[in-house]
Amino acid sequence: MDTTLPKGVLIGWYGDDFTGAAAVMEVLSFSGLASVLFLAPPTPEQLARFPGVRGVGIASTARAQSPDWMDRALPGAFAALRALDPQILHYKTCSTLDSAPHVGAIGRATEIGAQLCGATRVPVLIAAPQMRRYQCFGHLFAGLEEGVFRLDRHPVMARHPVTPMSESDVARHISLQSDRLDTACITLEDLAQADLRGAAMGAVADGRLQIVTLDSIDAASEAQAGRLIWDARDENAFVVGSQGVEYALIRHWQERGALAHHPAPQGIGRAKATIIVSGSVSPVTAGQIAWAAENGFDTLAFDASTACGGEAALMAEIARVTQAARSSLLRGRDPLIHTAAGPDDPSVAQFRNACATSGTDPHLANERVGEALGRMLRDLLAEVGPARAVVSGGDTSGHATRQLGIYALSALAPTIPGAAIFRAHANGAMDGQELALKGGQMGSRDYFGWIRNGGGPR
Repeated sequence: MDTTLPKGVLIGWYGDDFTGAAAVMEVLSFSGLASVLFLAPPTPEQLARFPGVRGVGIASTARAQSPDWMDRALPGAFAALRALDPQILHYKTCSTLDSAPHVGAIGRATEIGAQLCGATRVPVLIAAPQMRRYQCFGHLFAGLEEGVFRLDRHPVMARHPVTPMSESDVARHISLQSDRLDTACITLEDLAQADLRGAAMGAVADGRLQIVTLDSIDAASEAQAGRLIWDARDENAFVVGSQGVEYALIRHWQERGALAHHPAPQGIGRAKATIIVSGSVSPVTAGQIAWAAENGFDTLAFDASTACGGEAALMAEIARVTQAARSSLLRGRDPLIHTAAGPDDPSVAQFRNACATSGTDPHLANERVGEALGRMLRDLLAEVGPARAVVSGGDTSGHATRQLGIYALSALAPTIPGAAIFRAHANGAMDGQELALKGGQMGSRDYFGWIRNGGGPR
């Protein structure tokens, strides 16, 4: 058996939100495989700045977009990655399956990617045991501090404001987002003997696609899932899933001796100042905001409902909160600008009422809010000098980060899996900026302090 990895790009990935796309880069980079994440399909000049990389990704806001948007945006982005001739093309989804037929449809993205790659069978791996995401006999479970919950009974995901989860069967959830998908599952009982290639799996009916979800609950099952994906890449180069895809591949490569174990990366030290913007309404983020308020951060509420009125109201709110953050920094405090402290914050109902009263599309209003947070962050970073930045919220990260003029990210230091500290690459003032992107339901209660202190193992 050949125990060497092919030369060139091993994985090209397209993330359906910014935090998730960055998480893939983190997994690869901290395992010794140099990788870079672009915020849009890269130009040849931008690619040339990163010679010898083994992973190339593109971040997007697909999780918050319609199937029609996917039809317009995904073919070109997938083609740009395919042109790099990666061994695997990965559509990166949220590890808690955030999606629905009308928004963030994983099923539609699967159709588009499979067509580009000429695949009729698509492996799907959502589970990532390192992140306490487990698939057992087709059903997804996710961990919180309180314990592990089946997805449809998960305290956060069952009440997600956009895509509340009422289905824990991964294949069924995705199949409801396309009328072309047939489903199968390779369960814990069969992983060790299974093979995803056509001769073993049988034919797929004409005009149909088959998605095959893979169970994974521990190191052994994760390695088997990685083997299945890697060995079938000549027939099934397109893969759908969370960063569990990369975790599984790395585990498989390490077990067969194709990739050495890499020393754990260290932290980068405490920042002179840390500036945080948050558009998340997750109860997990609410706990982190509460911790921050007790540990040297100034928590500053931003009225998101102003995004539903005229431009003057939004600009006035931006000016008000930016000035408050400046005052915080002058006092040696770290500002944390947030739109809500959890789903029960009255500001959430206020925002929804403002959208309804004004007739503003909530998706458009959320985009305006994210852009406003990004503009405030950009202006504050330009004024304060060296500072570390954090954007909290998967969709918020996409809208806010684009305001910084950044075109790529590379990994600097780990924290929890999926929310590391990155170095920004830009043509202007933000080049070299230290930045962390955090999904709403991710992170320890003291996550913002961990970032302020420079990350690293603990």
